[in-house]
Amino acid sequence: MALRIISTDITRLEVDAIVNAANTQLLAGGGVCGAIFRAAGYRELQAACDKLAPIQTGEAVITPSFNLSAKFIIHTAGPIWNGGHSGEEELLTNCYTNSLRLAVEHDLRSIAFPLISSGIYGYPKFDALRVAVRAIKSFPGELDVILTVLDKSLLDSLKAID
Repeated sequence: MALRIISTDITRLEVDAIVNAANTQLLAGGGVCGAIFRAAGYRELQAACDKLAPIQTGEAVITPSFNLSAKFIIHTAGPIWNGGHSGEEELLTNCYTNSLRLAVEHDLRSIAFPLISSGIYGYPKFDALRVAVRAIKSFPGELDVILTVLDKSLLDSLKAID
């Protein structure tokens, strides 16, 4: 598993799939989700999502990417941070694992993730980064993975993650 962590706009990446940090209703939201809907084409993407909604937290589903360079969008619903005692780490790990599994099932070779749940869902950014890196590195598939982070200071924290 090749993993690169960079600070960039996920909607501009040329990969087989980008991951949308979605809500369980698969509705256009703010942050990364809103940016993906705007770049892909709101009407088309919402119509595709409406056929798959709702999903459970930690689950992943796939749609076409419409106007994006990526071929597909994998939508996963991350957990809302409730202090870390409500199974958030397991649910967040499931987001990454289920998205990677879906990519492998569709014979994809490359995938790009945002830092799931670290925006309006309140998951502490460093902890979200730690969970993401561990989940991605422990996945047995042969994918090229990009993890995008908006907070460039997180790139310095990578040394603290085993």
